[in-house]
Amino acid sequence: MSTSQGFYRSRIAGTGSYLPEKVLTNKDLEKLVETNDEWIRERTGIVHRHIVAEGEYTSDIALKASHMALEQAHKKASDIDMILFATVSPDQVMPNTACVLQEKLGARDCMAVDISAACTGFVYAMTIADQFIKTGMYKTILVVGAEVLHKYVDYTDRDTCILFGDGGGAAVVTRATDDQDSYVYSSHCHADGSIGDLFVLPAGGSKMPFTQQVLDEKSQYVRMKGREIFKHAVRTMSQCCDEALKANNITPDDVAWVIPHQANVRIIEAVAKHFGIPMDKVVVEIEDMGNTSAATVIVAMDKAIKDGRIQRGQNILLTAFGAGITSGSLLLRY
Repeated sequence: MSTSQGFYRSRIAGTGSYLPEKVLTNKDLEKLVETNDEWIRERTGIVHRHIVAEGEYTSDIALKASHMALEQAHKKASDIDMILFATVSPDQVMPNTACVLQEKLGARDCMAVDISAACTGFVYAMTIADQFIKTGMYKTILVVGAEVLHKYVDYTDRDTCILFGDGGGAAVVTRATDDQDSYVYSSHCHADGSIGDLFVLPAGGSKMPFTQQVLDEKSQYVRMKGREIFKHAVRTMSQCCDEALKANNITPDDVAWVIPHQANVRIIEAVAKHFGIPMDKVVVEIEDMGNTSAATVIVAMDKAIKDGRIQRGQNILLTAFGAGITSGSLLLRY
């Protein structure tokens, strides 16, 4: 499908998701830190998180989700022109995990790159994929959001250990044909590095390589300023949603589902209220997965597709907020 400007339109042809079998419950966390199930549920909406098995890595989660997405899209690994892998927990610094996934999939020679935009990673990656499809450079792109976050969590820190889990999802993005009423309207991505200190993982880069002192100070674990993050998350996701609707002359009533980053149920509810969207039109899966960063939006979307909530032809609005501070939205007709 080519637009009046001469560009093609992209669409999501298939999705897949995978959450590891091992489950870490609120009751389990009660044994590790001073907390309880009721306190966690009330403040976050989380009950379970999934944790990878020994010897299971971010690329393995992505592989399982990718196979499902390719099957749903009726595509083979050899059809992939590009792999965009959103993650902040790669298998290793290099080679990038997109290349590792390429080899595991048996995909042909193609562009393969990791994207680090934290919890906004999948929205950022979809934005990039949309541009490559629009210009005609590629026809089939595998977009992945996958994380193994529990290894970056200090399980003596109550503020962070209750939030994060492991998981992954994938979407096959293809060029829409003239007979397909399915396409991306637009995307709107932002970043504000001036408040980047709200959510950090200090160690592991060139600024703070791993040393014994780093390990002693637990700088290999995530650190966050929860109250400030809450405020900025609600504001930025609401703004991104407004931006998407205004750009396409669409009202909230025209949107069938909003799929926000699954960080905290209170944030999700606040965004819905600010945006004027009833909660029965918001996909909420946080109870059984926790915050899986770049994976949350695509995992939640895949679950809603698989259980029949999301149907072809519906307008779907994705929005996310993450470390950086990054934020974004993407409006599509599924």
